[in-house]
Amino acid sequence: MPTYYDTEIKSRLMLGTAQYPSPAILAQAFERSGAGIATVSVRREAGGERAGQAFWDMIGDLGVHVLPNTAGCHSVREAVTTAQMARELFDTNWIKLEVIGHADTLQPDPFGLVEAARILTDDGFQVFPYCTEDLVLCERLVEAGCRVLMPWGAPIGTGLGLNNIYGLRSLRAHFPDLPLVIDAGLGLPSQAAHAMELGYDAVLLNTAVSKAGDPAAMAQGFARALEAGRLGYEADPMEPRDMAAPSTPVLGRAFT
Repeated sequence: MPTYYDTEIKSRLMLGTAQYPSPAILAQAFERSGAGIATVSVRREAGGERAGQAFWDMIGDLGVHVLPNTAGCHSVREAVTTAQMARELFDTNWIKLEVIGHADTLQPDPFGLVEAARILTDDGFQVFPYCTEDLVLCERLVEAGCRVLMPWGAPIGTGLGLNNIYGLRSLRAHFPDLPLVIDAGLGLPSQAAHAMELGYDAVLLNTAVSKAGDPAAMAQGFARALEAGRLGYEADPMEPRDMAAPSTPVLGRAFT
């Protein structure tokens, strides 16, 4: 199972907590999927005795690790300030770092992302950066102190799946020992299984589950797909080839 900053998580599934039809359905999605990490937007929920206390109590009752995020931040200063708020509210050094650079695609700002990652790492944070599959960007993030990378499969909320298989495969090969999590763009369990077959360690989902007709069932479907895909990866699958090869031997075949 994946280990993030020396903490082992007994699930390959992370779930976001936004846009569910009800808190009860959100809880069912976590229960049926066995997801081990819940991401929480600091902008949307408050802590302590403020308005978000009921939500925080519910998240605490799930018994999962909480990964606050800086969703919606468009500058380094905004992301760093939000991360500092998150540490105070949720009592964790973990932070999912988002620095959005493009309003339409929600693509991360690579320059701001590296700068913010370096600032937060120096301040004692354990950073989970939402990034693209760009190798140079990912190298800079690792140099900045990130021990986890979270490349997108496709733009947030699109459900398009894994848009750049070559890039994601190259990233896995370049960082064979670093935890890699597909973050954003998945819409179907089969896409999550494909991520596992590429050797990825986990996936983070929100829209694909929360906007499904039956979020709890979809969350469970993704969990099973992750297990199947990982088993396939670990089983050392056959290499694809252009020519057919008979599965039944031709020796001993009747002939005239």
